[in-house]
Amino acid sequence: MLIGTVLLCNVSIAKDSPNVLIIQTDEHNFRTLGAYRETLPPDQAFVWGDDAVVQTPSIDSIANRGVICTSFYATSPVCTPSRAAFFSGVPPHKTGAHSNDQPYRNDIVTFAEVLRRDGYSTGYAGKWHLDGPGKPQWAPKRQFGFADNRFMFNRGHWKNLEIADSGPRVGSRNQKDAPNYNVGDANEQTYATDWLADRAVDFIREHANEPFCYHLSIPDPHGPNTVRAPYDTMFADMAIRPPLSFSMSRENPAWAAATGRNASLKFNPSLMQHYFGMVRCIDDNVGKILNTLDELQLTDRTVIVFTSDHGDLCYEHGRLNKGNPYEGSAKIPMLIAAPGIIPPATRVDQAFGTVDFAPTLLALLGKQAPESVEGRDASGVLTGKTQSDLDEVAILQSSGLKPSWFAVINDRFKLVFSVSEQPWLFDLEKDPHELKNSIDVTDNQKVVRSMAAALRDYVAKQDVNFVHSKIDQQLRDLLGDDAAADDAATDDAAADDTTDGQ
Repeated sequence: MLIGTVLLCNVSIAKDSPNVLIIQTDEHNFRTLGAYRETLPPDQAFVWGDDAVVQTPSIDSIANRGVICTSFYATSPVCTPSRAAFFSGVPPHKTGAHSNDQPYRNDIVTFAEVLRRDGYSTGYAGKWHLDGPGKPQWAPKRQFGFADNRFMFNRGHWKNLEIADSGPRVGSRNQKDAPNYNVGDANEQTYATDWLADRAVDFIREHANEPFCYHLSIPDPHGPNTVRAPYDTMFADMAIRPPLSFSMSRENPAWAAATGRNASLKFNPSLMQHYFGMVRCIDDNVGKILNTLDELQLTDRTVIVFTSDHGDLCYEHGRLNKGNPYEGSAKIPMLIAAPGIIPPATRVDQAFGTVDFAPTLLALLGKQAPESVEGRDASGVLTGKTQSDLDEVAILQSSGLKPSWFAVINDRFKLVFSVSEQPWLFDLEKDPHELKNSIDVTDNQKVVRSMAAALRDYVAKQDVNFVHSKIDQQLRDLLGDDAAADDAATDDAAADDTTDGQ
């Protein structure tokens, strides 16, 4: 019995059908990319200092040849649920993979499976994180449309990879021969970013004469913040300062309270220097892949996507990593070059989320999305056939079957509901550092009600007990409507139950 995929019938596909190459990083702050800095005012573009930047010419070139989405968000800013939504177009709580290390349901149909059924050669290299707790777990048995998944591993942020007689494995190992995250003796052939990029190049060369879809999932710049030479010292002399909001963590809303190691976090410039090094290494490898497409004369018929699964606060609000709706955590890069489909130098400011990616990609390719898809098709906005609606919202949620917070976002405002805090409204135009709750500003009342109504309509479409009773009450209070979220939970004990139901 096949699981996670379907037998391919006799399907013919035009050889000139667009190829698809997706490069996805992990825990990537969008401000490290030149293309995004150009869309921001200086105080937002240079949060670590006026000269504390990474040059990313290869990644930026994708934006120049296609579209840059300035308000693209992780539907749930944690690895597994964000990826679950990205590949399927289904909200994470409906995929089985609603929290880290929870596996996809067998019946999930990804965009890769749609393309595989249509005759595309498909493959994947790098971190997957949708097959449960296995680590590294090379080549998961459930392929979900990625027919060549020899170099897919389920979990881990490995730095040193190699091909042994038995197949791919982690090259850095301890005295008991167990894999570890050390860089070790990794070089330009064995450092994870380089090694995985080479697997993408190999696949592209092998399938240059047929339509292909390849997904390269790079585990950097997720921690540990270490990188091979010369990137480990490339930014060692750079003056890097803490972001403006770093010392203001005590003023964070309860949903972003600094706990654990973040509670006493001290600014360490070397951590950011190595983070920048990882980003520069990624950019150089993107350049290598783009050069391969040029060499094989595939650039003009390949849709190239550069994105990430979620962000990294990188000391904003006194925090590292992700998991909350702040911009540094939830906003992600989304660059798409699609020659002949998306006009060059296009900018889209309308808010979208990772759940919108699969239906959008399939529509750009002229394919029908599966009936299970709930994400929006943004292809009309990206191609310019449909006018962007800056009041249209993206809805984000925390991980889990019963989210502890929701965020409703458009191009200017972000309304956050949480079980631990009264609603917060950020005016990203007047308060880009997200320091002030503007929910009581008179001029904002219309947008608050509109966003609350959007969330009410969203949760009403979900299963009973999906929304916590505290968030349900907040919606009712804001809307003055006893009908808000009628299917909400009313039992706090039941509402706090986040078991996975597997």
